[in-house]
Amino acid sequence: MSKVLIIAEAGVNHNGQIELAKKLIDVAAHAEVDFVKFQTFFAEKNISSKAPKASYQDANYGSNDSQLEMVRKYELSREDHLELIAHCENRGVNFLSTAFDLESIELLEGLGVPMYKIPSGEITSLPYLRKIASLNKPVILSTGMSSLGEIESAINILIDGGVVRDKIIVAHCNTEYPTPMYDVNLLAMLTIRDAFKVKIGYSDHTLGIEVPIAAVALGAKVIEKHFTLDRNLPGPDHAASLEPAELKAMVKAIRNIELAIGGNGIKEPSKSELKNKNIARKSIHTSKDLQAGHFITNDDLIALRPGDGISPMQWNFVVGKQLVRSTRKFEKLSFSDLA
Repeated sequence: MSKVLIIAEAGVNHNGQIELAKKLIDVAAHAEVDFVKFQTFFAEKNISSKAPKASYQDANYGSNDSQLEMVRKYELSREDHLELIAHCENRGVNFLSTAFDLESIELLEGLGVPMYKIPSGEITSLPYLRKIASLNKPVILSTGMSSLGEIESAINILIDGGVVRDKIIVAHCNTEYPTPMYDVNLLAMLTIRDAFKVKIGYSDHTLGIEVPIAAVALGAKVIEKHFTLDRNLPGPDHAASLEPAELKAMVKAIRNIELAIGGNGIKEPSKSELKNKNIARKSIHTSKDLQAGHFITNDDLIALRPGDGISPMQWNFVVGKQLVRSTRKFEKLSFSDLA
């Protein structure tokens, strides 16, 4: 099994402060994720002045600003990107960012990002999808709010534009912050895999870490999860994000699940358990004192630990045999004791 790619989504949880963004990178590096991801956008290229905020943004942002005014505060400049990339390199974690418009794609391409993450809101944006496809890099496609038909259309646009199917990972996602457990529908991830013959992932917005862990057990190749320094910080995404200790726990759990499902699939004793085989199993013993020459009956026998004698699976073979020596109660039998 190939290693699951774990993306720690810093997103806009830097609150427009470069030093806070660097602290998020530090947390991601400490948790040993593969990528720490931010968001790259030019607000005016994405949002009209009349666009309303989502209900979770209203609840968590704590301001009467419009969506445009809110998002504008989280823009990162090219210089900010360079500073964050350098900090990622210093901390040994990979930098990634989601572009939300054509100009932002060009900015990230100029910075040499290794892959592109398409956010759920852009899955129906033809010019955006064509631009990503033209760059012929690996793509992670998030599918929040999408139907199977919309996912199919987006995949076809990417492939027609030059991205080979094997370079596309389609991430099941629910775009509610936080996502209620009854709406996760994790089995839809498998539906996507089977319908389009693609690698699958999961972009999670639930509270806690159990759902992304379950997604890995089901076959997700990529996990993306929002994180923050403190869920009580002001901003639209903090409340549905993991705090540092939770992020680290999620990474550890995912790596353990990788090991647990990474075997050869053959049911046989493992090396670690062989030493316990005779300790846990039983062998045939006598249930009472018996004299030499006695013909053994069912009542003369009992199965007791350890299992280094005659297996109880040979019970019928032993019954009716004659003892060649006298035995004491609860004494282990061997084949040499039988005539």
